[in-house]
Amino acid sequence: MKLRIKQIFISIVLMVSLITQALCPTVSEGAEPQITADAAILMDAKTGQIFYAKNPDKQRAPASLTKIMTAILAIELGNLDEVVTVGERAQNIYIGQQIDLQAGEKIKLAELVKAALLYSANDSTVAIAEHVGGSHDHFVQLMNQKALALGLLDTRFVNTNGYSVPNHYSTAYDLALLTKYALNNPTFAQIVKTKETTIHWVDSQRTRNIKNTNKLLQNDYPGVDGVKTGTTSRAGNCVIASATRNNQQLIAVVLHSRNRFKDAEKLLEYGFNDFAEQTAVAGGQVFGDITVGNGVMSHVKLVAAQDLSVQVPKEDGNVSLQVHVPGKVTAPVTKGQQLGYVSVSFDGRDMGQVPLVAQQTIKAQTRLHKFWYRLTD
Repeated sequence: MKLRIKQIFISIVLMVSLITQALCPTVSEGAEPQITADAAILMDAKTGQIFYAKNPDKQRAPASLTKIMTAILAIELGNLDEVVTVGERAQNIYIGQQIDLQAGEKIKLAELVKAALLYSANDSTVAIAEHVGGSHDHFVQLMNQKALALGLLDTRFVNTNGYSVPNHYSTAYDLALLTKYALNNPTFAQIVKTKETTIHWVDSQRTRNIKNTNKLLQNDYPGVDGVKTGTTSRAGNCVIASATRNNQQLIAVVLHSRNRFKDAEKLLEYGFNDFAEQTAVAGGQVFGDITVGNGVMSHVKLVAAQDLSVQVPKEDGNVSLQVHVPGKVTAPVTKGQQLGYVSVSFDGRDMGQVPLVAQQTIKAQTRLHKFWYRLTD
């Protein structure tokens, strides 16, 4: 009888445990999130540090994530208060989202940028390109030039809106870099965190209300402040999401996902909850010394020029430091002169570098010094 009661008690405990896990699923601290996306990355928007990566360098169709490049170029190269006259090419865009631009209509560049970023309007990007670049194709050239300048080495654009065509591709890593750059622009950052707005045409009573396609923003996900969705049959469901908590902004790129917003949430939660900041190198920290040839002193101490803080997993936060200095330097050496650097890595991944500088000035030997050294040698 006692055994039977004990078995029943154990069964009840197990059932409660299983129900609790089902109702409150959690990811254990330090465990990487399980996502459905074919490619993804999680990056710190300030430092560029990568917390998670899945096929980050695989070239894929970026869909409307392309519009991030279109918009940032419009903001940088154009005047948002300028009036754009819509051309026939923009009017003839009929695939995907549109704001139904008509040839000859007048609308400010700022309104077109909002339509592209919030509503993912394909016709607006063509109007942007023809106005800012002089022609659609020339604007695409500018997009590719900007991509190279930003170090997006696995990215190539063929159009401004993200239609899936051959040779139009990017990667999760490149898109994170692009977003990191774009978010540094206050105008871009303000637009992508806007939930909804009204588009106004010039010299017309026409207006159109548009809502941001980013459901994380619409559902008030904690700290969310951007960025962009994208969908085509080839690219699948994609999203780039950013969120800020405790002065830290993270960027999650999710490509070809079965549940893009849930995947983005998992990545962002992983970054915010499972990582902690650690001072890997402290400014003024001594990293040994180095031989000084022809100096009044034979050695000079090397110190870190500045702090370097990194985000590491809470469970295993041990970073590796490697000092890179020449075997010898020749006097004179000036206090603060860079003589090498220390590199910081975690789990084989580069986390940054800090210059190593001379702690003091070492003058070169004069003839008198050399004569005295010979006498005392």
